[in-house]
Amino acid sequence: MLHYRSLEEVTLPGSWLTVGVFDGVHRGHQQIIKKLAAGAHANGLPAVVLTFDPHPAKVFGRGDIKLLTLPGERARLLGEYGVDVVITQTFDRQLADTSAFDFMRRLKTQLGLERLILGYDSTLGKDREGNAARLTEIGSELGYAVETVSALGDESGVVSSTEIRKLVTVGKVEEAARLMGHPYSLQGLVSHGDQRGRGIGFPTANLEYAREKVMPAGGIYACRAYLGGERHMAAVNLGTNPTFTPDKQTLNVEAYLLDFDRDIYGEMMRLEFVARLRDEMRYASVETLIRQIRLDVEQTRAILGTA
Repeated sequence: MLHYRSLEEVTLPGSWLTVGVFDGVHRGHQQIIKKLAAGAHANGLPAVVLTFDPHPAKVFGRGDIKLLTLPGERARLLGEYGVDVVITQTFDRQLADTSAFDFMRRLKTQLGLERLILGYDSTLGKDREGNAARLTEIGSELGYAVETVSALGDESGVVSSTEIRKLVTVGKVEEAARLMGHPYSLQGLVSHGDQRGRGIGFPTANLEYAREKVMPAGGIYACRAYLGGERHMAAVNLGTNPTFTPDKQTLNVEAYLLDFDRDIYGEMMRLEFVARLRDEMRYASVETLIRQIRLDVEQTRAILGTA
């Protein structure tokens, strides 16, 4: 999979394309992506996804939306589902003010667009004028076809990034994973912490996470930790360590990797949130905290040993 950071970097003789933010690359997105990849490859063409950063809602002043996936994470997931080329285009006012016709003409010229795959509610161009009917009309003039994919829903309604963000925020990571089709993750460099975990026999890796990401509710989680090509079980604390620092406000992400003993400071680590074990609590003594951590580790091992 090739990941470009601007349309200006890409010229293709032919392609099948879909356009959207695709935050989280959830099961609804995957339905579009699989149709795109299957059709493109059957016709000997690359499957291309054009996505945007920052989130358009931020540019339009509709709040500071926290993301399920940063551009690099999004591109990795799209590649896993069969996409050949991901283009992360900067979304700004100039792009927002581009008409649907001018935008599609640019895509036809630069990407050799042959077929555009749209989600059920996709719109492109200034004032969201480029709905399926309008884009089909433009396609008749420019020489590309349009296909629309129906919404994916279940008993809780249509699968959406908005709903998944809400689930992650309240710590319902298992339900979020069901809608996403993969676990929610955080990634970043491992940094030096307060060393309190090491002092009580549970050395933790402190993750420098991106503040643009959705943060799961504070608590203890069973996670898979990825370091390069390695995968490890991890009991992860998202919290403020109230037993030691009761007045602290900012959340730390601290991962205790099971059966692991290596210096990983400065390495990139990704945590996949598999299950929420409990709330973070303040304990009356360090000994009581240690007993609870042992129980958390046992529960993590039991969950991840079968997950």
